[in-house]
Amino acid sequence: MHGEYKVPGGKLVVVDLDVEDGRLRNVRVAGDFFLEPDEAILEINSALEGAPVDTDTAGLRDRIDAALPESAVLFGFTSESVGVAVRRALAQATDWRDYDWQLIHEAPQSPALHMALDEVITAEVAAGRRPPTLRVWEWDAPAVIIGSFQSLRNEVDAAGAARHGVTVVRRISGGGAMFAEPQSTITYSLAVPDALVSGLSFADSYAYLDDWVLAALGDLGIKAWYQPLNDIATDMGKVAGAAQKRMVGPGGGPGAVLHHVTMSYDIDADKMVEVLRIGKEKLSDKGTRSAKKRVDPLRRQTGLPREAVIEKMIDSFRSRYGLARGEVTAQEMTRARELVRTKFASEEWTTRIP
Repeated sequence: MHGEYKVPGGKLVVVDLDVEDGRLRNVRVAGDFFLEPDEAILEINSALEGAPVDTDTAGLRDRIDAALPESAVLFGFTSESVGVAVRRALAQATDWRDYDWQLIHEAPQSPALHMALDEVITAEVAAGRRPPTLRVWEWDAPAVIIGSFQSLRNEVDAAGAARHGVTVVRRISGGGAMFAEPQSTITYSLAVPDALVSGLSFADSYAYLDDWVLAALGDLGIKAWYQPLNDIATDMGKVAGAAQKRMVGPGGGPGAVLHHVTMSYDIDADKMVEVLRIGKEKLSDKGTRSAKKRVDPLRRQTGLPREAVIEKMIDSFRSRYGLARGEVTAQEMTRARELVRTKFASEEWTTRIP
């Protein structure tokens, strides 16, 4: 069995192993990480040899930590990341390069239609009718997108939204409210088979699926990192927030993961605080007193037009994993428009938690 795990912001860890009588055998750890002393790699292999196959990531980490000498230095990886690679090998997880990725980047669409397209495209990936897809959104109107489990009245100032002509929609994923304006926001979705994140915890899957965009921002000269659970941050502050939804495949079989990210290109902070109710507890949790200081726009950090930032992000993804141009099919659009009518544009869905 073979498993790989790219440590977010770090190095690649590779594990090859066999399973005999319910235990790990012939374990071989490799990668482009750094490790001192050199012979410590043998200690890691020995620590994993004979471990029960149902040992979780923490248990594998503890076996490695107990075996390593105090003088050992691990750079670009951790004992836990080795445990993750083992779990991915046992789960027969796939890698980004195992797929033929498709890009969807179309004309501006309504907020409700974007919500519906996320659901439809992810369901199609889960059913095996669509390849893994990167969809870059274009907005035709300003919007507030609240999480599936958020209270509408607690998150949105209705008078402020009406005053600024902001549409309020509810998405299928959890997480917090997002404020989006057509030329001030960069939003994208990944719809991927769940095999891509097999062996990862829910939290680790966020970091794993965000890793490509951290590299893309690095190509733009921005040092960014994943900030648990679902933020992307720089020295200047938060630049993006992510949310996920898991979907089961037909008949309860293998499914898909929706991972979408909203990035602030050039946020209107004054308008944002008039539309969103950003409580003191949320601000204190982010270590800041002002909602206006929570997000630092990419426009200021890159000096590039929004379209150029998007194009460079797409090029970065394509150079790493390949990416062919695609489109929303007629059948997918028909289903999405029906979901807009019956769900995402309905008061019943938007106010399901008043």
